[in-house]
Amino acid sequence: MSARTLRTELASPHQGKQIKQMGKCGFALASFLVVGLVIGNAACKDKGTPRSDALPPNALAVIGSAYAARASDANDANEKSGAVQPKAAGEIAGGFGTQENPGPLKMAPVSFAPIAKRADPSVVTVYTVGDDDGRLLFSRRGKSRAQKGVGTGFVVAKDGVVLTNNHVIDGADEIVVQLSDERRFSAKIAGRDARTDIALVKIDGANDLVTLPLGDSDALEVGDWVVAIGNPFGLSHTVSAGIVSAKGRGRDEVPLDPTGYYNFLQTDASINPGNSGGPLLNMRAEVVGMNTAIRAGGAQGIGFAIPINMVKQLMPTLLKEGHITRSALGVRIRDVRDLLDVEKQQLKVSGDRGAVIEYVEPGGSAEKAKLEIGDVIVAFDGKAVERGTLLQWLASTAGVGKSVNVRIVRAGTPFDIKVTLGELKEPKAKAPALRKPPPASSDPDEDDDFAR
Repeated sequence: MSARTLRTELASPHQGKQIKQMGKCGFALASFLVVGLVIGNAACKDKGTPRSDALPPNALAVIGSAYAARASDANDANEKSGAVQPKAAGEIAGGFGTQENPGPLKMAPVSFAPIAKRADPSVVTVYTVGDDDGRLLFSRRGKSRAQKGVGTGFVVAKDGVVLTNNHVIDGADEIVVQLSDERRFSAKIAGRDARTDIALVKIDGANDLVTLPLGDSDALEVGDWVVAIGNPFGLSHTVSAGIVSAKGRGRDEVPLDPTGYYNFLQTDASINPGNSGGPLLNMRAEVVGMNTAIRAGGAQGIGFAIPINMVKQLMPTLLKEGHITRSALGVRIRDVRDLLDVEKQQLKVSGDRGAVIEYVEPGGSAEKAKLEIGDVIVAFDGKAVERGTLLQWLASTAGVGKSVNVRIVRAGTPFDIKVTLGELKEPKAKAPALRKPPPASSDPDEDDDFAR
């Protein structure tokens, strides 16, 4: 019997009578979800009824009454806290785990409509335009204005501040933002940071806009549901859903700009060219990431988003100064986990935690503090350093002139050194990205490994 057949029979009036009769035999079946999710079995002890604990092939079991009651309690608690409730969503105590310590089981929502409805008014389309002989977007004073690219953004301040990717607006002669009600406004760059691919644009003449709340990306877990909204290939306000597939994807896994700072969330929610700059939402309709890159070359379900906590850390400075001035430790490092066993033995380190210094910049902060090649940095300003990417982020955002404690392991001996951070010297010429975002109507090049 197929799962579809099982659901049809359980939902029919005739089977309703049978269920009632089965209840007299000892079954407790108090709820049924149309999607047919998860578990509960009971035995009928009627002498004349044979017992079978096996489900038919491909059949999906139904939630038992005890689990359904707990799910209802969880939903009630979420409603009181103001959470957006996807239809029939909740968390069930029980499910997978041991009998002594069953783990919580998060149910799949039947519909993401409440999340999309709340978030969609804050999602905008970002057009970049310039002088060209291509497709006509605007005509001003007899001069052709051709569309160069289409991306996504979302409103973060009522007075018209929109967050998007830097590569969406990079090189634009003019920026036009279209709101969800199809009104269009000119916009100017308020702040941008190429190393993190973050940009803020300010809409001219728009007030009292609907903003999206920013959530906590650190609270996400692999396997959590997420929703993406954007304009893939110019198809405005497209909604897709998936899960968090992985966290902490860095430059090794997502080789875009080699000078960039990356700590991507990976998701299988559908993301395509044109989605760049759009929100990745949790089940409370809070932004937990900004969709930025996809794995091209035929791969499906591999997209990357900037964690919103990284964005929140930089936004105040970008709005105030328009750019990020980074501090620097003055070293080149390598992950301890990448060392050979013989190298670890020479350095007298064990495990995979930390970053080993491979180069000390002459006259830099590290040299002044007497840091040496071969020192293993295991903590920075009180925060444990697992990998070099984290150390780079911490050192670059701590602040120029700030004195911090750096815990190192030298020849097997751990100790602290105080370092006063200098200013990171930015390259005069911007390092080229792996590829520019294609226009919404263009197909991404199949031979590119990553597209943004």
